Amino acid sequence: MRPPICDVCDKKLEENQGGVVYFKRRPSDIEWDERVEREHLIGHPPYAAWFCGEHIEKAREFSNLTINEAMARIK
Repeated sequence: MRPPICDVCDKKLEENQGGVVYFKRRPSDIEWDERVEREHLIGHPPYAAWFCGEHIEKAREFSNLTINEAMARIK
């Protein structure tokens, strides 16, 4: 996983401030998940992002979109 830094404002998250939001997977994300499982890898999913307390609710509103679509609306 990437360190807990907001993908919108680059604020370092403190304990109990914000969190990770998982967005709708794109075809490439599905391939990534399959590869991770097949090769027993660990990593931060390309369809997930960290958000501080200020941005997490907005991010959750758009979790039904792909990360590209959502980030364009959040920023």
